[in-house]
Amino acid sequence: MSAAAARPARPRRSVLYMPAANARALEKAKAIDADALIFDLEDAVAPDAKEAAREGACAAASSGEYGYRELTIRCNGLDTPWGRDDIRAAGAAAPSAVVIPKVSSAAHLAAVSDLLDTAGAPDSMRIWAMIETPAGIAHAREIAGFERTDAVVMGTNDMAKELHATITPDRAALVPHLATCLVAAREAGVTALDGVYNDIRDADGFAAVCRQGADLGFDGKTLIHPSQVDPANEAFSPSLDELDFHRQVIEAFEAAVADGRGVVTVDGKMVENLHVDEARRAIALADAIAQR
Repeated sequence: MSAAAARPARPRRSVLYMPAANARALEKAKAIDADALIFDLEDAVAPDAKEAAREGACAAASSGEYGYRELTIRCNGLDTPWGRDDIRAAGAAAPSAVVIPKVSSAAHLAAVSDLLDTAGAPDSMRIWAMIETPAGIAHAREIAGFERTDAVVMGTNDMAKELHATITPDRAALVPHLATCLVAAREAGVTALDGVYNDIRDADGFAAVCRQGADLGFDGKTLIHPSQVDPANEAFSPSLDELDFHRQVIEAFEAAVADGRGVVTVDGKMVENLHVDEARRAIALADAIAQR
């Protein structure tokens, strides 16, 4: 199991990509209610702006000006002219994690980890591994289980491209592969983040995909626009009604155990140990959200 599994979970319902070449966007991010930010050096940055973006991302990550928001930096791939320098610079800046695109294997992550160590990154600094290629899907278990992995991030656009698949409203072509990666994350005890939704004008479509991701079991969603933050936070948070039911489950089960019974009924539903575990997980998440 990953070393990340031993650490308490933190809310990662909304994880917003911010283009690190855009100083105004980096400033605006300080007031956006996202659980986590990804300062992006990859897709959102033109080649001639890569080095300036790297400086901006590292300065932002080490500024201490983003409050409760978890800060990460998405580096360029190791197969690009910028990837290794990105990782070394991020290691020195020491955000919560580096986000690595198109991870193909545990060996890929070992190379990233070595670069972080060379840069003097703290042992607490993690890797968020993007799974977006056939190789990544095929090696999802070893990627999620790598000792420095703290999250697996679905790169659904590249995944669809590499698979020659079409992204339909129900994402039918991608769901089997999303599930494969989710199982790997759950086995390793790391966060699983769903991929982005491309149409920022389609609020209903976005809400539906958030519900699907939450129903599948993802912890949160990566986002491309601030308008998506509040709907994602809502979709991946337990509702007040759910929390009330979870508290009833725990109270009823504890009373049943005290009476020597292992099964109890709450609102006509049979409750066992597994339901209590889920209730406690949901309440712990709600408490973590409240403490941000």
